[in-house]
Amino acid sequence: MAEPSIFSRIIAREIPATIVLETDRVIAFNDIAPQAPVHIVVTPKTEQYRDVVELAAGDPELLAELVATARQLADEHANGDFRLVFNTGADAGQTVFHVHAHVLAGHGGLGEDTVGSD
Repeated sequence: MAEPSIFSRIIAREIPATIVLETDRVIAFNDIAPQAPVHIVVTPKTEQYRDVVELAAGDPELLAELVATARQLADEHANGDFRLVFNTGADAGQTVFHVHAHVLAGHGGLGEDTVGSD
């Protein structure tokens, strides 16, 4: 059995994080190394899906909830405009293989070179 991901450990409250929203199936917390004024990680509580492609194929309703959560966070923490980034695969910058999205918003830090690394 594989070690729990860092996100699973945050969900289990083994690792501290600033949690900004939590539902039965999704949790959102401030990124530890923000790349924008608003940089929130949104992830399902299940570690079943490694990336967004697996999540879309396996549980599209959970993916829709994750996106709706991102929208809610952008409404609450920015002006409603946001970038939603899913890194899929190591060559794309994914380092935590527990599907998650980066919600990036706010003035500054949203240039083309800011892609929401893990």
